[in-house]
Amino acid sequence: MGQDGPMPSRDFSLHGAIDLGARQAATRKQQERQAQGGASAGAAGGQYVVDVTDETFNTEVVERSQSVPVLVDFWAEWCGPCKQLGPILEKLAAEAAGKWVLAKVDIDANQQLAAYMQQMGVRGIPFVAAVVGGQLLPFLNGAAPEPQVRQAIDQLFEALRKEGILPEGPEDEAVPAGAEGREPAPSVYDAAEDALQRGDLDGARTAFEGLLAANPRDVQAKQGLSLVELSLRARSLDPGRVVQEAVDKPGDVQAQINAADVEMVSGRIEDAFDRLLRAVRTAAGDDRDAARRHLLLLFEVMPPEDPRVAKARRSLQAALF
Repeated sequence: MGQDGPMPSRDFSLHGAIDLGARQAATRKQQERQAQGGASAGAAGGQYVVDVTDETFNTEVVERSQSVPVLVDFWAEWCGPCKQLGPILEKLAAEAAGKWVLAKVDIDANQQLAAYMQQMGVRGIPFVAAVVGGQLLPFLNGAAPEPQVRQAIDQLFEALRKEGILPEGPEDEAVPAGAEGREPAPSVYDAAEDALQRGDLDGARTAFEGLLAANPRDVQAKQGLSLVELSLRARSLDPGRVVQEAVDKPGDVQAQINAADVEMVSGRIEDAFDRLLRAVRTAAGDDRDAARRHLLLLFEVMPPEDPRVAKARRSLQAALF
């Protein structure tokens, strides 16, 4: 069937990313590691550090993140830097006393989570992600001394508060691991997604623009805004007429651009990329540059690690040089 399909969801919950089928062998391996005194929950962080498996990730991380932020430490027994960073994170989790929880993932014992980490574009460990309200945010890649890790965590939560992802409030309110009954923290990303679901494209654009005003490097917000702008362009197009015009006028770059937008919103991602790549190869001057720039806009709609984007980028480089 190829890789084309529905547009990538703006739902950043990790449900569905992990197969919840039984993996008893991996669980046993992790239990053996804990019994042998490896880097595990309870050594330094007590109840605020939890070992996570493929089977428990959604419960221990995604669902828990609705009430308290979770930092996920991807590590392995053979990884020297992991053994430096792990105890630091456990110590800081204990000091935080429930303001956030540390979840540890042994990638050797949990191959599905390891594969998901690679899908995010991460190629090395230690790697730490933050999960807040079901949203995964890449955080740390590599080991660092304790003062730097402490500062990075403080800066992370301050940024999340400024963006409205974490509520403002007394910093001494501790939430024990597994605490229940607290309402999830409101998320600006959720507000933008809700606006998209309602078809309120102007409201979604305003929400994503606000996120980018607070943090111009917010890749997630950039992707959301690009999706909104694509939807706004496509809303004014008649799909049947646009596609036929592109067939009738193969040398008309604007016709190819319009058809590519229609293909993108219908899930025909590779068709849209290939159409604009052909335009780049065959057009010249301003037309060629217009096709190139529009292709780059369409790349921004997709997750940067999507293999279709990587393939099209290589083809674009070949066409240009």
